[in-house]
Amino acid sequence: MEAVRIILSGLWVALMLTYLLGDVLRIFSGDYVAGEMAGQPATQWMWLLAAIVLLIPIVMLFLTLIMKYPMNRWVNMLAAIFLILFNLAGLPYPSLYDNFLIVVGFGFNALTIWYAWRWV
Repeated sequence: MEAVRIILSGLWVALMLTYLLGDVLRIFSGDYVAGEMAGQPATQWMWLLAAIVLLIPIVMLFLTLIMKYPMNRWVNMLAAIFLILFNLAGLPYPSLYDNFLIVVGFGFNALTIWYAWRWV
């Protein structure tokens, strides 16, 4: 049971690092304009929403280590499904590397769902 917690926590770390890698590459490639999201000026509410969504893997890393089974199992699956749907809504991205990293993120989310589902 502890092994599953560690694996799930590791998957959340891997997902967060994948998201951060995409952000770093976007900055260095010049594919972003400061203060904009999706080609329009970003409001404080848009930045807050972005912070909340990007905080999900960090919170899940912690919750996976402290929540009791079976709630832990279901929260992991629901968070991963939410992030898959959220990222699907933004596809396709303009850059090949962004689309590739989103697919990698889908893989980490799929593994999270699979490990949580098989957790007994």
